[in-house]
Amino acid sequence: MNLTLADILAAQNTIAGIAADTPLVPSPFMSARCGQEFLLKLEIAQPIGAFKLRGAVNAIANLAEDVAGVTCCSTGNHGRGVAFAAAQRGMRAVVCMSSMVPKAKVDGIRALGAEVHIAGTSQDDAQSESLRLCETDGLAEISPFDDPFVIAGQGTIGLELLAARPDLEAILVPLSGGGLAGGIALAAKTIRPDIRVIGISMDRGAAMHESIRAGHPVEVTEVESLADSLGGGIGMDNRLSFSLCRDYLDGTVLVSEEEIYTAMQTLYYEDRIVAEGGSVVGLAAMLAGKLPSFSGPVATVVTGRNLDMSVFSWVVNGEDVTLGNTVVRGKTYGA
Repeated sequence: MNLTLADILAAQNTIAGIAADTPLVPSPFMSARCGQEFLLKLEIAQPIGAFKLRGAVNAIANLAEDVAGVTCCSTGNHGRGVAFAAAQRGMRAVVCMSSMVPKAKVDGIRALGAEVHIAGTSQDDAQSESLRLCETDGLAEISPFDDPFVIAGQGTIGLELLAARPDLEAILVPLSGGGLAGGIALAAKTIRPDIRVIGISMDRGAAMHESIRAGHPVEVTEVESLADSLGGGIGMDNRLSFSLCRDYLDGTVLVSEEEIYTAMQTLYYEDRIVAEGGSVVGLAAMLAGKLPSFSGPVATVVTGRNLDMSVFSWVVNGEDVTLGNTVVRGKTYGA
């Protein structure tokens, strides 16, 4: 399937009334830092606390009426979206997750009425369990990033951004499997070919970044990260999101755990916003001076707020955070 702007416009109609048209607000602190207006697209205001609701609602709405239920693999937010959308339709939902996913995200999905299967230590292991359920239980799989209806749903963010601010020069998008970045880039650059869309990820296990560099999907080793929602591979048989990101993104940028830590603190202390590590990578790249200079307004997508609050409290209080074999050294904000 070749996705077009028409698919994203159709998704906008489908998800209306369920997924929110989220606020786009200025960050005075970040605007001062980058010398141009810096805007935050607050997907944390979605009913499930993350942008993933858009794609899940669109995908489930387009399933056949006789489907027995749905399954997916998830690092957290996609599972919440699928659970919420399936419950709206009275449908069984099974979310497959690896043991790397924080307990808070697992509990949040169960609270929405979905079953959770923990399988292995990677997103690939969870994906295998999801595919098994398709065969054994007759469930329909909803990919977190490589499904045309999911990508179209996420692309509606691009429509909203340009409707609110047609003068945007650039959009900074957290980059994982590419459904969000590919969808937004397709929408935005079809409407405004001159706009820049830049994908940003953590510097350990950045699957789409490495795949674009290689020219084809590659496997990466998953590691614990403050940006845990950006973990996982893109699938060696990727059909859609890889080519969209390769063809439409103007570049990819990587940020370190220390830079993510600083950005989480910055967003909290300067804008009073609680957000996941994966949500703040746009700010992290800007604060670290890793982006080109801009002459016009810039927006970033604050993708979700479903994080482990104990980890968040360590970050905002300037304490060390242990991520597997890595320790991110704490630092007091503003010191």
